Amino acid sequence: MSTKELTKTAAAYRKPENKDGLLYALKNGGPLIWLSCLIMGFGNLAAGQYIKTLIFLAIEVIFIGFMLIENGGLHWLGLMPSLGDRVTEEVWNDDLGVYEYVQGDNSQQILLYATATIVAIVVFIVVWRASVRSGFKAQSLKKAGKKVPTFVDDVKSLFDENIHKLLMFLPFAALMIFTVVPLVYMMMMAFTNYGRTGDHLTLFDWVGLDNFISLFDSSSALGRQFFPVLKWTLIWAFFATFLNFFAGTVMAMIINRPSTRLKGMWRTILSLTIAVPQFVSLLIIRTMFKEEGAINNLLLNLGWIDKALPFFTNATWARVTIIVINCWVGIPYTVMSVTGILQNIPAEQYEAARIDGANAFQQFVNVTLPYMIFVMTPTLISSFTGNINNFNIIYLLSGGGPTYIGDSAGQTDLLVTWLYKLTMDNQEYNLAAVIGIMTFFVLATVALLTYRNSGSYKDEEGFK
Repeated sequence: MSTKELTKTAAAYRKPENKDGLLYALKNGGPLIWLSCLIMGFGNLAAGQYIKTLIFLAIEVIFIGFMLIENGGLHWLGLMPSLGDRVTEEVWNDDLGVYEYVQGDNSQQILLYATATIVAIVVFIVVWRASVRSGFKAQSLKKAGKKVPTFVDDVKSLFDENIHKLLMFLPFAALMIFTVVPLVYMMMMAFTNYGRTGDHLTLFDWVGLDNFISLFDSSSALGRQFFPVLKWTLIWAFFATFLNFFAGTVMAMIINRPSTRLKGMWRTILSLTIAVPQFVSLLIIRTMFKEEGAINNLLLNLGWIDKALPFFTNATWARVTIIVINCWVGIPYTVMSVTGILQNIPAEQYEAARIDGANAFQQFVNVTLPYMIFVMTPTLISSFTGNINNFNIIYLLSGGGPTYIGDSAGQTDLLVTWLYKLTMDNQEYNLAAVIGIMTFFVLATVALLTYRNSGSYKDEEGFK
């Protein structure tokens, strides 16, 4: 094959240029578009879109002002590498005859404002890119002799073909302010020594990966606690998810059987258990299962036991008790979810299974269970991740106890309850941030691997 033929073949398979992209606009836009990279909205101005020009220009002026004013964005970015070094001092005032406090740097404030500035820069870059593309699009329409949209046309489009932009603006803004900024701030905190240890609550420093190294170092206090807590967290999440699923499915099938009477009554009773606030139920159950609680007193009075059972005073008993109580709390939710799915399983599948001689158990294994797992895989994944972060049931029942692995983590603590203790009790914010990041990676890994290998993802419309 000749060089010319090879060139034609390569051109045929070359990915077409994105005509809505920034690079295409810069390549084909000319001086007006290049100038709009410095003066936002200049391309729109040349095309007669004056109001849009003023909007883009106002955004640029506000951003530059925010970065350059005293105590603005550049100020906080400049302090970010050191996180401050001036401590609060006592200065003698000769005129008043007293000591006055001179406020020093606050590393927490510096890190927060610097993080917000970085997010603001990212948002500005997105808007700047949109302004260049908007100017190029307006110039292209003008050169082609087509109508350039006015500001009124743009507003009308927000209620028509661009309604997604209108509807997503407020959620996106809330996401950036209340989720992205705190999340980035927390992640950056994991690389500092911010905590009560060493009196680093006001001024703290960057420590790099030291916190993560100590997390995986079995000789450190943090490392000795992390792996036992992680192991129990995964065990708890597995049993809390799948026991509820299978037990709830069986109960829903029993209620859904044609021979079961008073179906509405049983479903109403289960609905009532859901209606009671969970924290109320958990606090009552904790009182009942104490050594001097109603359960132990009943069993002692009946003569079935000689001494009180250690429901929450022995680590193994506490773990089993928590799993069982979670079934009592969670099964009604599963029954409500499963009931509707069971009623949608085609009756022909059960009829074919009975003709083939399948008994009730075989019908469950070969018909009901595959259908349930296919439909409920996303729900199971969300339930699993929710149980990893199930703060209420652990904290309200056992408080993470009864005994402690180290100075902060208890035998029944999950990663999320341990994180809470590191923050609220020990004030080790940097270590809590590390645990938060590791919890995210555990959840993301389990959820992505499970879902991508499930039938719900691979064959979304192929289940028959």
